[in-house]
Amino acid sequence: MAAYVVGHKNPDTDTIVSAIAIADLWSKRGIEASPIAQGPVNPETKFVLGKFGGTAPEVQTDATDKQIILVDHSDLAQSLDNLDKGEVVAVVDHHKLGDVTTSNPLEMWVWPVGCSCTVIKAMYDFYNVEIPANIAGMLMCAILSDTVMFKSPTCTPQDKEAVETLAKIAGVSEYMDLGVEMFKVKSAVDGTPAAELLMRDYKDFDMSGKKVGIGQLEVVDLSILEPYKEALYAEMEKLKSEGGHHSIFLLLTDIMKEGSDMLVLSDDPAVVEKAFGKGVDGKSVWLDGVLSRKKQVVPPFEKAFA
Repeated sequence: MAAYVVGHKNPDTDTIVSAIAIADLWSKRGIEASPIAQGPVNPETKFVLGKFGGTAPEVQTDATDKQIILVDHSDLAQSLDNLDKGEVVAVVDHHKLGDVTTSNPLEMWVWPVGCSCTVIKAMYDFYNVEIPANIAGMLMCAILSDTVMFKSPTCTPQDKEAVETLAKIAGVSEYMDLGVEMFKVKSAVDGTPAAELLMRDYKDFDMSGKKVGIGQLEVVDLSILEPYKEALYAEMEKLKSEGGHHSIFLLLTDIMKEGSDMLVLSDDPAVVEKAFGKGVDGKSVWLDGVLSRKKQVVPPFEKAFA
């Protein structure tokens, strides 16, 4: 039976590239595998695929009767529908271990690094499989994206080393210039509906039995998002009422100033002060130095909700 490689809902570049690369690696190990996605690719990912001749994976959302390889997540809330009706055979991730369980042993690579693609680069090395130049380029871009060009506190020496090696394989001499180009594409919001912007990089979490949504928009200058804030907040209100959330938070991250303006919509806004030591000013709070949802936002909120 062929395996399907899939990342989390609202896929980002790491999720899409991880699925493509793991399908390639599995196939070269003699195991049939195909990448799929739980939604369409975002503008940044489209740019990366176009740059290196990649193809967006087919969209599928149901795991019934399928062998599944999870990449870039292991949380049920972020995974395929009916995951319990399929079989998870492998997990490749760089987040905390989620609540996915299996009935059989599985292959598992979960490392504390800045990007799943850093793990995948090591997997190619481990299995002594050559990384194709186009996939090396995509892996490199995904790492630059997830680590915010090495500025994120999630970034490790392994991430930097992986980018250096992958850039050589891909034939990219000035990879930081490519990173800036990529983030300019990521910052482009003109003409994009607020609902789409909210969901561009959004995840739901179960925090002590409460449904908490946390989204993030990364831009090179926060002023780009200023005209959209009211519309984004309105979409947060709509999502909260329809989805039964306790709270929804949206990080508007300025990668140059290295901080985030977090829009807050919560049944108990005091959780923000409990988590970050700062109260909400109107509808938002400025979090200086906060770039990473995974490392700097989710853990303090989990403690605050406990």
